[in-house]
Amino acid sequence: MSLLVTGTIGIDSVESPHGKAVDVAGGSALYFAYAASLLGPVRLVGVVGEDFPSQHVDMLRQRPIDLAGLETRKGSKTFRWQGKYTPDMNDRETLGTQLNVIAEAPPKIPEGFRDSQFVFLANTHPAIQRQFIDELSGPKMIVCDTMDLWINNFRDDLVKTLSCVNGVVLNDAEARLLTGRSHLIAAARSVLELGPDFVIVKKGEHGSILCTADAVFLVPGFPTLEVKDPTGAGDSFAGGMMAYLAQRDRTDVQAIQYAIAVGTCVASIAIEGFSLDSLKSADRDTVMSRMARLRASTHFDVG
Repeated sequence: MSLLVTGTIGIDSVESPHGKAVDVAGGSALYFAYAASLLGPVRLVGVVGEDFPSQHVDMLRQRPIDLAGLETRKGSKTFRWQGKYTPDMNDRETLGTQLNVIAEAPPKIPEGFRDSQFVFLANTHPAIQRQFIDELSGPKMIVCDTMDLWINNFRDDLVKTLSCVNGVVLNDAEARLLTGRSHLIAAARSVLELGPDFVIVKKGEHGSILCTADAVFLVPGFPTLEVKDPTGAGDSFAGGMMAYLAQRDRTDVQAIQYAIAVGTCVASIAIEGFSLDSLKSADRDTVMSRMARLRASTHFDVG
């Protein structure tokens, strides 16, 4: 089944205790698309400026990523982000952000993409996320991402968007901020009351929680020993998860549970290198090998 992602495409400069990466490919939609492409084809919708390096586009073309929705806007510059991670890699400082083209009108979903059945609305203004929803024709599953900026400043818009989607992915701090609940399962259940069928709360290295009206499911983090660059981990997680669901054309809770584990393994690959470096050398077998290791590390029998 067809998988579509919309969101930012950018140029990042990142510093961590493991080194620096300057003017590398970044952005929520780009990470999602590249991660998803390890498991199957994906349609990418986003906008860049004339300064977006051609080698980044060539890199995307080498994967099963349909770029018919990639707009290069004349006279505009690409979104840029610069950040530095703390020594423990659990936090980062934003050193600079240039919105550039993403402060302009959003891209349009091509006519040939509007029949997409699985859709991920990567992090952007919730009103723009709803505009994208209006351009679609009957998808089976829509999942969105969000962040503290939209929660703090555009809460009403975000609540409207949550009533239009099947699922939402957010981190633990965002879940607490949105609901005012400190207990994560209670927070997730409060988000469910806003409209989505399921809520996934990411806890970084500690894994994630899936909540539905009837179930709670916990997935631990994959035991990655070396983290070089956590940028894009959440989007890579979502890419692996949604690609699994789209490939199997399933929206049931059991499939979502397994898909979260797949996303966890994909994210563990992404953080082992700067930008997309580790994902470039991975494939489906890499992901499935980690899935076997993750399952082995969480399985136990009564002694």
